[in-house]
Amino acid sequence: MTFKDLGIIEPILKALDAEGYTNPTPIQEQSIPILLNRKDLLGCAQTGTGKTAAFSIPIIQHIHNDRGESPGRKKVQALIVTPTRELAIQIGENCTKYGKFAGVNNTVIFGGVKQSSQTNALRNGVDILVATPGRLLDLMNQGYISLKDVKYCVLDEADHMLDMGFINDIKKVIAVLPKKRQSLFFSATMPQSILKLSKAILGDPEKVTIKPEQATAEKVEQALYYVSKKSKTNLLIHLIQENDIDSVLVFSRTKHGANKIVKQLDKSQIKAEAIHGNKSQGARQRALENFKNREIRVLIATDIAARGIDVSQLELVINYDLPNIPETYVHRIGRTGRAKNSGVAISFCDIEERAYLKDIQKLIDQKIPVVTTHPFADEVEELPTKKTPTRGQRNHSRPKAGNDSGSSTRKPSDRRNSGSSDRNGSENRNRRR
Repeated sequence: MTFKDLGIIEPILKALDAEGYTNPTPIQEQSIPILLNRKDLLGCAQTGTGKTAAFSIPIIQHIHNDRGESPGRKKVQALIVTPTRELAIQIGENCTKYGKFAGVNNTVIFGGVKQSSQTNALRNGVDILVATPGRLLDLMNQGYISLKDVKYCVLDEADHMLDMGFINDIKKVIAVLPKKRQSLFFSATMPQSILKLSKAILGDPEKVTIKPEQATAEKVEQALYYVSKKSKTNLLIHLIQENDIDSVLVFSRTKHGANKIVKQLDKSQIKAEAIHGNKSQGARQRALENFKNREIRVLIATDIAARGIDVSQLELVINYDLPNIPETYVHRIGRTGRAKNSGVAISFCDIEERAYLKDIQKLIDQKIPVVTTHPFADEVEELPTKKTPTRGQRNHSRPKAGNDSGSSTRKPSDRRNSGSSDRNGSENRNRRR
């Protein structure tokens, strides 16, 4: 299957060829024909599956074909709403790549920066508007944005928009959209809250689901290190120093934790920067550019800030803290092993994270191989074990037995790692943290 087989027009095929795209991913192969037929779509797909191209390519093709030979002044015909600045910027960059020979332009708007450059772009005319919810409503209220000509609406990363408290903003935007439109709804997970929201946005949609296992197992080599909480930073420094790796993306659960890791790496002469919600937009963008340009080897990120990070040939992802939501693990390791590249994902697990590990391995339906030959293996805490109570204890509550994906009393097989918002403080609204 090729993109030409999907009915993509020549200007877009030329752009895809220039980017080195040859064959569509599963989400693209399934979604593009549906969208070219102008049907609504409910998609369940995680990071790294190619969903940005899946929804943006058909939109660009429709706008190009509908315009004909008399384009006139450009109006906002497509609206793409996404939760974070980084993801909005990434989507905008991709739309620019795919639409450069089709005469379809876009602009990106988000909060945390002055609005003048964004409003100037809007005055010049825009085909596709990529926006975070707060700045979108702000500029609508100021009269800079009209959605009356929107024919295509995309709600991307819907689960994280709900997590970040954007549900009311989304409802306000949907309320002013034209009733006659094509609507696309993408989410990595489909809990009841997401399904309820999708029903309010979509008509009778087609459905496409790309399961997490498809993105996790094949191209990403995974490894697990049991380590005490106090030794995590020393293990991180050891792995970076022992392996000749140009790019390492490290996930921290909290903003404070990300800053602390950067300081500790700096003491070991390892250049690193952090991105999270307390950083200004300029600082976040500079850190990301420094990482992409290999000016720094290590980028520390929280989950919300990491949305939209797309670094070509990212060699290694390290889960410094295991996520408490198993789907987040799939998102994280999907940052490496993209396209035809292979990648490595390493996870640290202390005693308090064993339950998270169990949920992750249940979701991906596989045991993550354990590395036992590292300098801090002997410091790993043991889970409590159930003891037979004495006669005097039998009427009292008994301690629960500890349990994890592989009991702490079991010695894992020896395996070495072969390869080595738009509103300030939006993460404070992440109710899962």
